[in-house]
Amino acid sequence: MSAPAAAPPVHVRGLVRHYGTRTALKGVDLSLGRGVTGLLGRNGAGKTTLLRCLATDLEASAGEVRLFGLDPERAAGRTEIRRRLGYLPQNPDFYPHFTVFGLLDYMAVLKELGSRRDRHDEVRRVLVRTDLYDRRHSRVRRLSGGMRQRLALAAALLGGPELLLLDEPTVGLDPEQRIRFRSLVSELAVHSTVVLSTHQIEDVAALCGRILCLDRGRVIFDGTPGDLVERARGRVWEGAGDPGDGCTSWRLADGRHRVLTPHGTDSPGGGFTAVEPSLEDAYLLYTGMDRGRG
Repeated sequence: MSAPAAAPPVHVRGLVRHYGTRTALKGVDLSLGRGVTGLLGRNGAGKTTLLRCLATDLEASAGEVRLFGLDPERAAGRTEIRRRLGYLPQNPDFYPHFTVFGLLDYMAVLKELGSRRDRHDEVRRVLVRTDLYDRRHSRVRRLSGGMRQRLALAAALLGGPELLLLDEPTVGLDPEQRIRFRSLVSELAVHSTVVLSTHQIEDVAALCGRILCLDRGRVIFDGTPGDLVERARGRVWEGAGDPGDGCTSWRLADGRHRVLTPHGTDSPGGGFTAVEPSLEDAYLLYTGMDRGRG
């Protein structure tokens, strides 16, 4: 007789979250295993609320959340979950008078990462991984915005989390740092579950094997990047002239326009040629951003 299958790291059914009279999540269902899942959606779609629920920072108003098979609404389950997850919030805030090393050591204590020697070894490890080791003695208040973002990532990596939740993690990073970030996350995803919420479509294209699109608190797409791009085929055009109202368009560097048409394969007019869609094109079309001029 075969052993029962292990519970997925993330299992959510019918998740609802209210803020007073406003409903931010409306019956979200999802199960996540290892790898990187991209979370896309307009501002206010519910991405940050979903991540905060998965991070045990918010309780569900209704529905079921299970992380590693544990219930985050129970104190014992919540404590164990927090030992096994890393969370980078959208607007991380740190004690400004701490040194970089001291702050990470303090967070390692809160995460119960063992003896002083073990904690310090772990702090040094994440500092090296985030290219902050040479700033370990700097005060947090003296760090640039990009350095603070890397510090937040270092904090999320403490303990080698099995579930890593990243809310706009590449804000403030320069191109070289973003490439290093992608390499790091890709490596972590071999053995961990990573959820990446971002408006940087190129990060999603480079990292994610699965995409979830949220709109007004509901999941409206769940599939691969290739699946999403395929839905935009025949609806992306380039050409000269003004395409007029009824579609999203923007002017390219050479003076032509790139156009997204809302319905089927309708051409925006003479002089326009259908072109290969990008993931960004597909995302804009699928979330309904093509209604009206862009």
